[in-house]
Amino acid sequence: MTTGEAGMRSQARGLAMALSDRVIEKTWRGRGARGWLAGNLGPGFGPPWPDVLVACGRRSIAPARWIRRAAAGRCLTVYIQDPRGSEAAFDLIVAMAHDKIAAGPRVLKVETALHEVTPDALARAAEMWRPRLGGLGRPLVGVAIGGSTGSRRFTDRHAETLVEVLRAVRRGGGSLAITPSRRTPAAVRARLLAAFAGDPAVFVWDGAGQNPYLGILALADRLVVTSDSVSMISEALATAAPVQVFDLGFGRHDRFLDGLVASGLVSRFADPPPTRGRVDVTGLAAAAVVRMVQARTGLAGQASCSRASQSPVT
Repeated sequence: MTTGEAGMRSQARGLAMALSDRVIEKTWRGRGARGWLAGNLGPGFGPPWPDVLVACGRRSIAPARWIRRAAAGRCLTVYIQDPRGSEAAFDLIVAMAHDKIAAGPRVLKVETALHEVTPDALARAAEMWRPRLGGLGRPLVGVAIGGSTGSRRFTDRHAETLVEVLRAVRRGGGSLAITPSRRTPAAVRARLLAAFAGDPAVFVWDGAGQNPYLGILALADRLVVTSDSVSMISEALATAAPVQVFDLGFGRHDRFLDGLVASGLVSRFADPPPTRGRVDVTGLAAAAVVRMVQARTGLAGQASCSRASQSPVT
């Protein structure tokens, strides 16, 4: 159960799908005082209750708390991110390393965001996109571009600097596969398309047809990701490719990025990218949930963490 934002859905779905092949997704849209009151007094959900409830997004805390009470202890509740004072409402909290909440028996700290980018998903995407991207040449540098966030704007100056950086990659012999996101301003998309028009070793997604994002993650020899998105950086780390972060200077995710640099998982673009293995914190969180299910039910879980029970995961 999430509040509907793409980043929240990806984290909750990633964990739920690692636990079970029977996943029911719910979205809680309640906002403001009325939404909080509805969430606490009865959000409109009813039995049968799932064995595991995965919630993400602060507005989902109230209805998740209500479901836990209504299920009378039969529903193991997991919250992704820092619930900020609502720790008692959950059996397990999965928070990132830079969150202020301390690790403990019911708090698992992880280095990146949870997500749905699995080895199987990458393998399927590689097969699908290899005919289009495989001919660009090696080394292939994949570029994932975010955009404006709240009061922080992805400006023409950011776009100009990014284009110059990517032109330097081309001069160094690398090919480029570039995917803007839904948050990338139209002017930035146009700037990228114009800058590399006619270059056979550069692919820039123009927004038409299927998004090549997963294919780029799967096939790139190196990845460049803008700093505005914790999710995109985390998903890039699920691949074997070295990751560099193009820092937009927003300041919003500085603690997250500084922690990854200090851990040797990523570098800022000016520095050589570190070599590392795949980072799979979603599997780590799933294993923690399986252990709790085993302790509660006395049943042995599957070693792969692919299924926690035969009941749906919300």
